[in-house]
Amino acid sequence: MLKLRKKQWLLLVVCLVTVIIGGLFAASQYLYYFAFEPQPRLITKYKQAKATMLVKDQHWLDNAKQKNWYQTSATQNLQLHAVYFPATQKTNKTIVVAHGYRENHRSMASYIHLFHRQGYNVLAPDDRGAVGSEGKYIGFGWPDRLDYLKWLQLLLKKEGSQQKIGLFGVSMGGATVMMISGEHLPKQVKAICEDAGYSSIEGELTHELKAQFNLPKQPLITTADWAVQQHTGFSFKKASSVDQLKRNHLPTFFIHGGKDNFVPTRMVYQNYRASTGPKQLWVVPGAAHAMSYYDHPQLYSQKVSRFFAKYLK
Repeated sequence: MLKLRKKQWLLLVVCLVTVIIGGLFAASQYLYYFAFEPQPRLITKYKQAKATMLVKDQHWLDNAKQKNWYQTSATQNLQLHAVYFPATQKTNKTIVVAHGYRENHRSMASYIHLFHRQGYNVLAPDDRGAVGSEGKYIGFGWPDRLDYLKWLQLLLKKEGSQQKIGLFGVSMGGATVMMISGEHLPKQVKAICEDAGYSSIEGELTHELKAQFNLPKQPLITTADWAVQQHTGFSFKKASSVDQLKRNHLPTFFIHGGKDNFVPTRMVYQNYRASTGPKQLWVVPGAAHAMSYYDHPQLYSQKVSRFFAKYLK
């Protein structure tokens, strides 16, 4: 009788462990699908200020002089696409613009137009998994940082070694340019401006687990990382803007909304403290996620213009 009870308890424990493991596997796969697979944006309706400006700037973008550029990704042999907008008056100063989560270069039309008005050439890539480029996953800036190194080399090849280059990104694009900052960059890259970028992929996913599903960080973050590695070949646990910024010596301008609930405002302070080069910080009072420019277009334009003008002389 005692042996039978032991067997019953053992069977129950095995069943419970199997259910837990199965549940974690399913949840991890769902998190990969939810966060990493390209699909329509979770937030499909822009705030009015952004929607109004974006429509006008996308109309400008559609009619602006532009060239389509193509290259192969740094890993996995994907064809990537970018659009190059030459300045109205010939210049060797170029801003490379990195787009946000589940977006592509068209979503950056307002920023592309901003820099074009300021007299810069603009190069705007479409990241892996974005419309225009190949790829079955969103890289959150980590594998993309290596792709941007190749875009920089292509820019120098096409437009000459006398280029003076600024890097700019918003949201995921902000994290992308911060992640690029820790790599060995061409000497022609002079300055970086990031807006609303997260401190790490792990930190952002942990925040979203709590905000969207009211779930704790562990064990799902660890098991989800295994799922992401299975599908993409990279570990998001290694992907940290903070760690990359510790190796950054370039002048960097950090911008963040004071009421950002998607990429928490606290993250900009982590990023700012980590950067070792000349730096400045602007936390925009009352601004929600990636809304700083749309809420304060003139002030934003002035601040960003002054920053790049100082370092892209």
